[in-house]
Amino acid sequence: MDNGAHDYTALVHYATLAASSHNTQPWLFKPEKNRIRILPDFRRRCPAVDPDDHHLYASLGCAAENLLLAAEAAGLKGRCSFDAATAGVQIDFEETTPFRSHLFGAIPDRQCSRVEYDGTQLSGQELQQLEDAGRGDGVSIMLFTGDDHKKQIAQYVAEGNSAQFRDAAWARELKSWIRFSGQEAVASGDGLYGPVMGSPEVPRWLGLLAMRFGFSAKKQNQKDDRHIRSSSAIAVLVSDVDDRSHWIEAGRCYERLALQATSLGLKTAFINQPVEVASLRAEFARFLGVGNRRPDLVVRIGRGPETPRSLRRPVAEVIE
Repeated sequence: MDNGAHDYTALVHYATLAASSHNTQPWLFKPEKNRIRILPDFRRRCPAVDPDDHHLYASLGCAAENLLLAAEAAGLKGRCSFDAATAGVQIDFEETTPFRSHLFGAIPDRQCSRVEYDGTQLSGQELQQLEDAGRGDGVSIMLFTGDDHKKQIAQYVAEGNSAQFRDAAWARELKSWIRFSGQEAVASGDGLYGPVMGSPEVPRWLGLLAMRFGFSAKKQNQKDDRHIRSSSAIAVLVSDVDDRSHWIEAGRCYERLALQATSLGLKTAFINQPVEVASLRAEFARFLGVGNRRPDLVVRIGRGPETPRSLRRPVAEVIE
């Protein structure tokens, strides 16, 4: 493998710290001379929650954004494009002056914090910085801070929960990606570590038993309502065109938004239920007033505590 003078393995490491749906890490990296390809790993798709692979491609965009920031810090300017031939991302490099941005510095600290926040207001400058970070090529961002909007968004989240909890395939899929104990999480290096979701660390059999009797749309709706009301802002990313290249761009925009939030001392978490249920997504788009554009991702933002982190697989496992 001829990667020139740069350690592309280090760049891939930063890329793997990106967000992905259920922490499935659905990516493969193929380093070439002056180029890295990020390919979709369809073995890690989630057909129940993500039947059109939207979240999978957004995850590729998240990884691409981290990789571009890491490359810039290493003295490489990356040009990112969608490659229809491989259905993946192609990043071509050229030499540049190394620059370690504040977003690059935030990569190791970014996490999805699925807890209550403190509800404090964000300043106009903070909101502007978040908006600037979350805007992209063919992707716009909408920020909501008022209580009425939070209440309405919480209602859409509740409708999404109700639909998903009625879907046995969705429940099976979610359970398959939950790692109830540290031992499970370390062994797989992926998935949703139980304490990350606010659950105690328990053996798998006990975790599944607890979910059987305590996992319900009603309880999830109560939890999500508290979480949304405690948030300082809700961000919605919207694509102009509903296709893979825009889904990737939406992922890049989310990653920048989350890294900017992290650099400001803020936490983020997805509340994607309104965009995961196809029939509800159309209603949500009408609520947003975005016409035929696609709402991609819904993110709550606020100040909150550090939480446990989901793990990542070794870099060697994701390089082709």
